Amino acid sequence: MNITRVASLGGVLAVCLIAAAVAAQNPPPAPTQAPPAEQAPAAQPPAGGRRGGAPPVPPITPSPSRVLAPGAVVVKLAGDFIFTEGPTTDKAGNVYFVDQDNNRIMKYDTAGVLTTFMQPSGYANGMTFDNQGNLIAAADEKNEMWSIDVATKKVTVLFNTYEGKLLNGPNDVWVHPTSGRIYFSDPYYQRRWWNRGPRENPETVYVYSPADKSLKRLDEDLGQANGIIGTPNGRTLYVADIRNRKTFAYDIAPDGSLTNKRLFCEFGSDGMTVDSEGNVYLTTGRAVQVFDKAGERIETITAPEVPANVVFGGTDMQTLFMTARTGFYAVKTRVKGVGPQ
Repeated sequence: MNITRVASLGGVLAVCLIAAAVAAQNPPPAPTQAPPAEQAPAAQPPAGGRRGGAPPVPPITPSPSRVLAPGAVVVKLAGDFIFTEGPTTDKAGNVYFVDQDNNRIMKYDTAGVLTTFMQPSGYANGMTFDNQGNLIAAADEKNEMWSIDVATKKVTVLFNTYEGKLLNGPNDVWVHPTSGRIYFSDPYYQRRWWNRGPRENPETVYVYSPADKSLKRLDEDLGQANGIIGTPNGRTLYVADIRNRKTFAYDIAPDGSLTNKRLFCEFGSDGMTVDSEGNVYLTTGRAVQVFDKAGERIETITAPEVPANVVFGGTDMQTLFMTARTGFYAVKTRVKGVGPQ
């Protein structure tokens, strides 16, 4: 496995040199080495939309920033992947993300070391951590949801069907902070590694209860559910209908069902996170768009590549990490992250 030390973030982001160490012991296909951290060049998002998401919109760049640290700039931490997605953070602040088409899960630790955590990875997509510290991964290869023991890398398949029909391909996932229920979106995107027929279920949102191993379909009135995130108090769930370019908010009932559906904003999203002030971050409009709790767009964060997903991480949870096509980026923030996704 190749291990590459890249610059960690601290204060205003600094540029460091790489110290690379290579150890070979029957290695899988070698992971891509990350380049030194570098300040990302200013870039305007390219024209056009993606996967039903919003096309480019005029950026909002307040001064001072509502969410970024003073003087913060977007930094490229690593590149030369095929497609990065699914970032999540463990309790120590280490960030895990997928290089999906290379069938691997990467780990970027709080010391700035980038390693391959698991390969193959079931072509994992969205990920989060459960309340026991297991890595929950939407394993796209066989339309499964996995629970991965981080210490042993033992995989437990939680489910892959609903009422006897194949799931489309679990995509984004969030774990309720008290009940431990797993909420996930299930859109259908045809994959080159599939050997299956057409979709068998609506492209909506589900909840799985580990306590009784039950799986329930929730709102069926969605065009194509994708990004999903809940609030740290476990009371509200946000679900993006990426095809219809809308994001909805729901109240989470004690039994895990969703009530009081309401429009949050007129944007869909591929990935989502929330911060300590209740702001919601959507990867849409070919950038990261930040919305306040009322659904008003308050800021835009751009990167040289189009972001697919975002997560807060680091020891102080004050770094926003972005998976963006072939790259992995970060920027220091004034606000803090509040959970693993």
